[in-house]
Amino acid sequence: MTRIERAKALATELPRIYPLAHCELDFSTPLELLVATILSAQCTDVRVNMVTPALFARCRTAADYAAIPQEELETIIHSTGFYRNKAKSIRAMGAVLVEKHCGEVPRTMEELSALPGVGRKTANVVLGNAFHINEGVVVDTHVGRLSLRLGLTTQTNPVNVEHDLIKLFPREQWCELSHWLIWHGRRRCKARNPDCQGCELRSLCPRKGLTS
Repeated sequence: MTRIERAKALATELPRIYPLAHCELDFSTPLELLVATILSAQCTDVRVNMVTPALFARCRTAADYAAIPQEELETIIHSTGFYRNKAKSIRAMGAVLVEKHCGEVPRTMEELSALPGVGRKTANVVLGNAFHINEGVVVDTHVGRLSLRLGLTTQTNPVNVEHDLIKLFPREQWCELSHWLIWHGRRRCKARNPDCQGCELRSLCPRKGLTS
């Protein structure tokens, strides 16, 4: 099976296996998703979702994030790890949104990725899930790992993995593709001891990088 053939089969099988796949960060506005995604760096979605209710109640606008004292924000987000840098980024992000975007989250990759604490992955999360704009594919550790194991790429750099994926899958599936692969990575194809025996994709998987 060629890489293109495998991608075509996965584009059919993944939505069948995970019809309810979605972003597992809790949010109700683009700003909340932006903040939650910044907090999710080196942290689980479960932990972020434990922290954000209090944070979102305290800060409802970009101006609120720009104005909240560093120490107070650090205390709220402490359990997400790297809290000092995250707090600095979130406060600076709020200030830039107020200064350059009238307090609103922008809808372009260029503008989003220019915000403090925001890279291409975070921008893709916000564009795809808050605005339903398929600008690219979110490549986190799960997507990167599964893309290698499934033989969809030979790359390890997230940008290069994304480049390979967008060539293989239709644009309208780019946002969902990351959710399907993340759900499969969390539920079946884990980094250690993947459940190959019970895997719904075993007939399509060349098991790249797996020795057992």
